[in-house]
Amino acid sequence: MKRFVQALEKLQITVGVIFLCIFFLVIVLQIVTRYMGISVIWTEEVANYSFIWAIFMGAAVMVNRREHFNFDFFLRKLQGKKKASLNIFNDLVLIVFNTIIFLLGIQVVSEFWNYTWASIPEMKMGYIWIAIPIMAGTMIIYSVSHLMNHIQLLKAKEVSE
Repeated sequence: MKRFVQALEKLQITVGVIFLCIFFLVIVLQIVTRYMGISVIWTEEVANYSFIWAIFMGAAVMVNRREHFNFDFFLRKLQGKKKASLNIFNDLVLIVFNTIIFLLGIQVVSEFWNYTWASIPEMKMGYIWIAIPIMAGTMIIYSVSHLMNHIQLLKAKEVSE
């Protein structure tokens, strides 16, 4: 599972960086063309939607690195079984939360799949909204991986005591 999670994180980072580069290049193009007096209509939508993808992919990676959705005030003060138990509780909360986001994301994608972009009617909005269930699904995978690790640590602590 660890190798799969590492490969998934690497893929998400790559996708996020690609969309962040697209965002940056489109913004630069928009600035240059406006300076030259040319209005390129599609740049605003492409910038917005690429930024959405970059942020959602980055958010999932941060969940894997435990740098997002993390309240560590109590974790710093606890040790042993109490710390492992709190980590398990946090993982379960994240799994439930992201399962709800995943299901609602599927609903949003199916509802808005055939809507089109204003400036590029050939592009469907479903390609944008599918980032939500992808983000939530990968957050679930990462949280399940963390949960399995924390359960193993808890069992190891119980055996050693």
